[in-house]
Amino acid sequence: MSQVFSNIKFSVLDLAPVLEGHTPSHSFTNSADLARHAEEWGYHRYWLAEHHNMPGIASSATSLVISHVASNTKKIRVGAGGIMLPNHAPLVIAEQFGTLDSLYPNRIDLGLGRAPGSDQATAYALRRTLNSSPEDFPLQVDELEGYFAGTERVKAIPGKGSNIPIWLLGSSDFSAKLAAKKGMPFAFASHFSPDYTLPALRMYREHFQPSTQLDKPYVMVGVNIIAAETTDRAKWLATSTQQQFLNLIRGAPSELMPPIDDIDRVWNVYEKASVEKNINSKTTIVGDKKTVQEKLQLFIEETKADEVIINGQIYNHDDRLYSYQTIADIVM
Repeated sequence: MSQVFSNIKFSVLDLAPVLEGHTPSHSFTNSADLARHAEEWGYHRYWLAEHHNMPGIASSATSLVISHVASNTKKIRVGAGGIMLPNHAPLVIAEQFGTLDSLYPNRIDLGLGRAPGSDQATAYALRRTLNSSPEDFPLQVDELEGYFAGTERVKAIPGKGSNIPIWLLGSSDFSAKLAAKKGMPFAFASHFSPDYTLPALRMYREHFQPSTQLDKPYVMVGVNIIAAETTDRAKWLATSTQQQFLNLIRGAPSELMPPIDDIDRVWNVYEKASVEKNINSKTTIVGDKKTVQEKLQLFIEETKADEVIINGQIYNHDDRLYSYQTIADIVM
């Protein structure tokens, strides 16, 4: 193992992909199986993300899927990466995660985001009000912390007294500033917002204020990795992710589709450029074991991250297991 990897934690981001030709039930079976393997291979935590109105993502009821994964594992940390707090009453999230913490003590993480995790029509269907502004998010975080601390007039039962690590998630500098001010760990979505990664991390580190939760900055970065026996096969597997991004760009979100032999037959030059802008070569690593090791090492050296959370959108479950096991062989 490279010295670069020795002090870094590695974790799994699971979007609970719904595969073309399969059901969400199949997704949840795969998630539990991947989590069991991830625990065995030494991954530190296993996070699921809140998305809505997305045919290819099954983790909309995020706390329920977290419970499913935690019940199928023994010690790996399980949590949300993240809960989109503006979609919810903070009291409800305090109760849900207080319940999770009661069921699986000292294993639950709560990552918070301020985006709706969906389109505007879905945001309208989800939200209690559409008159919110970015300034509301810090107040919602404060309120949520108050329920866990037991300082709010209304008590979260379960929830009050829970010692659940709260993370702030972001793809710009807004949450970086807030995480620094509140002394919280910060997870940056570099796997889909690569251009803002380094400025946001710099902002967080330079303005960090110690808190009772954290005495120094702690940074997690996201990266897409598809590892296979050969780079050619990894590139072929990656066409599933490319198709999913392409369909999103076209305004027709889809299930995760099987790999195809010639992606250039599917997109035009402008669509290709748009997909490749999102699936950036620095934060999307596709290749054999040697390629993954070299590019991941460069990414960690550049970001100086404390932890890396890995997303692997791969259609075939055995290929997905192989990819995560290969990464574990490199870094653990």
